[in-house]
Amino acid sequence: MAEVNTDSGGGGGKHAKKRAKKSSTKIDMTPMVDLAFLLLTFFVLTSTFSKPKMMEISYPAKPKDKSENMKVNNALTFIMSDDNALYYYYGEFYPEANPAGKPPTKLERTDFSDEGLHKLLLDYNKPTIEAIKKLKDQYERAEIADTTFKRLAIKEQGKKEALTVLVKADDKATYKNVIDLIDELNICNIGKYAVVDMMPQELSLVNAANNK
Repeated sequence: MAEVNTDSGGGGGKHAKKRAKKSSTKIDMTPMVDLAFLLLTFFVLTSTFSKPKMMEISYPAKPKDKSENMKVNNALTFIMSDDNALYYYYGEFYPEANPAGKPPTKLERTDFSDEGLHKLLLDYNKPTIEAIKKLKDQYERAEIADTTFKRLAIKEQGKKEALTVLVKADDKATYKNVIDLIDELNICNIGKYAVVDMMPQELSLVNAANNK
């Protein structure tokens, strides 16, 4: 609390010369300090601290037999190399003169634009995207709860017939392109994707494509 002390000053005689009154102030800072600590405590308790952003990447289990190739239904494989090169093929990989007698796999090239990678993922993942869109419409009409919408959306992404994406890169690819690709997978509601090693036959096709 602020206090003001007044000193009348001057002598006590009748004809004594009167002196000007002197005032001294004393400010008590205790309430202000208390208020500062209360505000500090309030902002600390109500603030939201930034959390580190992490991206989940799934790695498949290693096969018992190293010569065994992983077979995935409805799989789209992306292979990245230098100079922002992005190649892809759909289905299983078949090398030249394979025992199954299948036509050899050929790499197609695309880019990271909306008309490239984004459109490609939307086309291949169309059934899942449409199913999630219907669930979202139900959520916006308040027909299902938020937790139900998320659970059903994850279920749609994890179905056996849903698109699976395999991400591969050689030693010339950049981390930025890998992160950009995985980010695009999340945007296009791809629920099943994994970063896997490149087969020697795939690397040969990539090197041949880069040399063209």
